[in-house]
Amino acid sequence: MALNVLIVDDSGVMRAMILKALRMTGLPLGETFQAGNGREGLDVLDANWIDLVIADINMPVMNGEEMIDQMKANPETQDIPTVVVSTEGSETRIERLQRKGVQFVHKPFSPETIRDTIVAITGVSASDQGDMDDDNSAF
Repeated sequence: MALNVLIVDDSGVMRAMILKALRMTGLPLGETFQAGNGREGLDVLDANWIDLVIADINMPVMNGEEMIDQMKANPETQDIPTVVVSTEGSETRIERLQRKGVQFVHKPFSPETIRDTIVAITGVSASDQGDMDDDNSAF
């Protein structure tokens, strides 16, 4: 099963880095979508079939936590697996997100960390994955 992925981050550079890391994982990717803030992310969710959301927390217009709250309140998006990729240091905030069913990955991250997190929350089997390169770069 190919995963349609939405990447939500106010940094175009970080969105590109996450996309590159996703491609390095060997996971089966379908369409990838990008948004620069939570409001844009919700608009993309309304218009497209998304299997996985990867979002930052600290963004203008609507932050990632507000977007996640709105996703969880909508029956059509409440069950979409979500990974937060952030430099967030507040354990209170991280624990609050995890209670909402969100997985958390700290920046910088490796493609392996992203892969393992996605496999854990989507149920993508190891047989669905290609081999990863031996590039241990952190993003």
